[in-house]
Amino acid sequence: MMHKKGKDKKQEDPKEEQQQAAAGEGKEKHQDKALEEQKEQAEDSALLSEQLESTREEIQALKTQLEEANDKFLRLFSEFDNYRKRVTKERLELSKTAAESVISALLPVLDDLERASDVAREKAEGNAEEEGVVLIYNKLKAVLKQKGVEEIPAGGEAFNTDYHDAVTHVPAENEEEKGKVREVVQKGYLLNGKVIRHARVVVAN
Repeated sequence: MMHKKGKDKKQEDPKEEQQQAAAGEGKEKHQDKALEEQKEQAEDSALLSEQLESTREEIQALKTQLEEANDKFLRLFSEFDNYRKRVTKERLELSKTAAESVISALLPVLDDLERASDVAREKAEGNAEEEGVVLIYNKLKAVLKQKGVEEIPAGGEAFNTDYHDAVTHVPAENEEEKGKVREVVQKGYLLNGKVIRHARVVVAN
């Protein structure tokens, strides 16, 4: 009986060896698969890192281009704004110069009408021609005032070379009169605050 059991045990040993061999092969396959997965994950991670770095470089390049474009836009805008201001100023100065030239040419006419108007007022009322002269003078004076023409104050004022041109000097009658305008020979005028004709005056000294 004992001999038979020993014989059976020897017959079962090959099966156990096969099972162990199969288990070993399965373990090796599992390890190989795990290694393969780790390798794939490493490759994916490296690829993702490369893509991320490439994306960062592209973003930085786009930022640089945007900054350059913005700087160029600001410079162009500044240049255009300066050009616009310069053109506006030149146009304004040109219009003022043109107006000054025309108005300066009208001042002698205004002087003649003023003298004629003074004579007309001294004569008897009711004369249509004389009243017409006064009316024309007043209208011309009103139009010039609308255009920015102002008469320079002179009579009794302190002499000022910025506004007055002394044609002669006379002795002052008293201390208070010294350095002041005694008589206006020709009226002076301003155009928008700028002298277009100095007042010609007699100064007491």
